Amino acid sequence: QVQLVESGGGSVQAGDSLRLSCVASGRTFSSSVMAWFRQAPGQEREFVAAIAWNGGATTYGDSVKGRFTISRVNAKNTVYLQMNSLKPEDTAAYYCALDRRLYASRIYYDTAEYEYWGQGTQVTVSS
Repeated sequence: QVQLVESGGGSVQAGDSLRLSCVASGRTFSSSVMAWFRQAPGQEREFVAAIAWNGGATTYGDSVKGRFTISRVNAKNTVYLQMNSLKPEDTAAYYCALDRRLYASRIYYDTAEYEYWGQGTQVTVSS
């Protein structure tokens, strides 16, 4: 069983930065693709970023490219999302997710491809 716990959300001003963390329990973290999604009220859950199991590849949603950076430390079972130049439209609940396929060679953008999810952490950006 895998449990994911996010932290680091908060209320900030436009242009500020935040770093989200997601700590995973279980033995599969270091072998699994990890991703961040976000969901604003009344909207569908949106892909934000993902990182390969070994950190060798990353991919980002168009709305966050150049501003957000995903990284991981497998020895700490932790994935991070560094968010810079935040905008009001980044306001959402942010969720980390784990793809249970081990040593996957492909990164997926669809929520249906991720089996394990955290409870979410709220990010609010005011103008």
